[in-house]
Amino acid sequence: MRIAYVFFGAFLAIAQSAYAEVASPPVLAPLKRQAQAAELSAQFLSRYSYKPVPLDDALSARIMDQFIKSLDPDRMLFLQTDIDKFMSDRSEIDDAIERKDLKIPFAIFNAYEQRVVDRMNYARSLLKQDFDFSAQENYSVLRDKAPWPQSKAESNELWRKRVKSDWLRLKLGGKNDAAIRETLDKRYENTLERAYKFKSDDVFQSFMDAYSTSIDPHTDYFGAAASADFNVSMKLSLFGIGAVLQERDDYTTIRELVPGGPAQLSGKLAVGDRITGVGQGKDGAIKEVVGTRLDEVVQMIRGKKDSVVRLDILPADAGADGTHRVISLVRDKISLDKQAARKTVLSVKAGDATRKIGIITLPVFYEDFEAKRKGDQDYKSASRDVAKLLDELKEEKVDSVLIDLRNNGGGSLDEAIDLTGLFIGNGPVVQQRGSDGKIEVKSAELAAPVWTGPMGVLINRGSASASEIFAAAIQDYGRGVIVGEPSFGKGTVQTVVDLDQIVRNSKLEFGELKVTIAQFFRVDGGTTQLHGVTPDISLPGLSDPTSFGETSYDNALPWAQIKPANYTPADTITTLLPTLQSRHDARVESNPDFQRLLKDIADLKAQREKGVVSLNESERRKEAAAREKRFKDRAEAGDGEDLGDDGLEAGERSLSADIAIENARKNAKDVLLDETVAILADEADLQEGVLKAATKESGNTNGK
Repeated sequence: MRIAYVFFGAFLAIAQSAYAEVASPPVLAPLKRQAQAAELSAQFLSRYSYKPVPLDDALSARIMDQFIKSLDPDRMLFLQTDIDKFMSDRSEIDDAIERKDLKIPFAIFNAYEQRVVDRMNYARSLLKQDFDFSAQENYSVLRDKAPWPQSKAESNELWRKRVKSDWLRLKLGGKNDAAIRETLDKRYENTLERAYKFKSDDVFQSFMDAYSTSIDPHTDYFGAAASADFNVSMKLSLFGIGAVLQERDDYTTIRELVPGGPAQLSGKLAVGDRITGVGQGKDGAIKEVVGTRLDEVVQMIRGKKDSVVRLDILPADAGADGTHRVISLVRDKISLDKQAARKTVLSVKAGDATRKIGIITLPVFYEDFEAKRKGDQDYKSASRDVAKLLDELKEEKVDSVLIDLRNNGGGSLDEAIDLTGLFIGNGPVVQQRGSDGKIEVKSAELAAPVWTGPMGVLINRGSASASEIFAAAIQDYGRGVIVGEPSFGKGTVQTVVDLDQIVRNSKLEFGELKVTIAQFFRVDGGTTQLHGVTPDISLPGLSDPTSFGETSYDNALPWAQIKPANYTPADTITTLLPTLQSRHDARVESNPDFQRLLKDIADLKAQREKGVVSLNESERRKEAAAREKRFKDRAEAGDGEDLGDDGLEAGERSLSADIAIENARKNAKDVLLDETVAILADEADLQEGVLKAATKESGNTNGK
């Protein structure tokens, strides 16, 4: 799964002259090192990718299309005249990169910035008027294939409906006109201000995202900031103060304190406190950070272990003119435990017995490569953590183990192999074919599995890459039951290349490439590419396969097949599947929670296919009333509370309200997990029956 910058690409445009009194955003220009990095990336990608793609006019056109799409995905920003102008350079990007000239993408981005400024000022001007919500008109929420506005008037009309739609959502959420005007004015103002904070590196990152994904969907470029975030995600650790930060009304605000981190242990910080300045060392000058981008403040707060950072704090309960305090904290290693493997145990009835199911949730296949390379005996990794959890579950005498890989986008290939070994011991796990066509079989090498009992894997559309390697191996060996929806379909292997190391550059200037170098195949010879892993027992999903998953990419590698590896599958699960399926079908048919989920999915699909929302208040209130009735029925059945739609976006509510909503969603009944646990309880029940029958048969034979 790729890391990308997100830009505000859903805004309309009018001619630049329409709001001439508004100060233009800064004109951004490429830096020499960026042009060098682009040319160096082109050399590497043209030669060493799994499927090398020459940098020619055809690729140039694809890069241009991808770049414009990243800025204006809903085709509501640029005018058709803008697009026509951009397209005159559509086949020139390849030559420009070779000349180390990035004027084309920077010119497009500067036009984009101006359009955002124009639109936000126009949107704010619309708030002075009233809207007629008795009129019969619709607002299109799916415009990715719509034409760009042909004129200023057409663009204005699109944006009028956008503002009207935002207003109606807030009105239906219970806000009065004055509150709606204030909320939307602040929303558009915040977006306007962000347009003035873009920097040259943002433009370059966006352009290189367009270039890299034009090679294949999983090739990426990492500038300095993106590279640091990627490394943190794999290590699950960093050196800092242990606080989750959020930008709220120009303030960097404490959203959460990491247990055991310097911030929490100091007792000097609380959720809601605002950081107004940051100083380095015991006596370094404090730099004001009000209005500074969140990522820049984060970089200032992070630093070397045992170094001092000083923070100027405006307390949560103080007004803007309240009394500040300065605190000193010593940076330490912070473990991001929320992304680490964790376990729970649930009990469920199956047959005449109550079964204990151990659930291990794994959000990512992490591995601290650097610590491992240095020989750290206690380095952090997914498989090592899961092995410890399995030992704990054995102590708790669970009957079965479920590995929950929903929305796990992958990570370390080695960790996927080692994790498989915890359940099969030793044997082939995955086959890897390089660009030279040579096939390498990668195997788990444990003397014996850590867990030998019944097990299963829960996947969804967000389960990709390493998750698919693990789930496919478990399925091919017949080791456990795979439950959920078809997975993402990413069957390729990437490696990270440090461009500075390649050219022996002592400075960190050119960034890193995550390059596709191989395709992986299951031990049965098939691949998860495009098709993903098909569950043994299917559960419904909320995702849209046309917009999410490998099949949504027009340049994805095709499905392929090679010879199977030398492995010995068991037929246990295959034998049990008919009974598991029939029990599942009977159970969900009479499960009101499951049936309500199916109704939600059907409604979501219908809305997606409809592609428009009504701007008529009466119609929307009827729709809202129907939803409220469903929520009320659920609440009476003990299935969570009504979160509804208040029309607000993240950061527009109070911090406590945002956190309360987040916690309510986390604590909502997980219908799919509950059903999967029931399936695993059935699996344990049936396997125990098979084992008893085999033991009895063996005893009868011996008696003869």
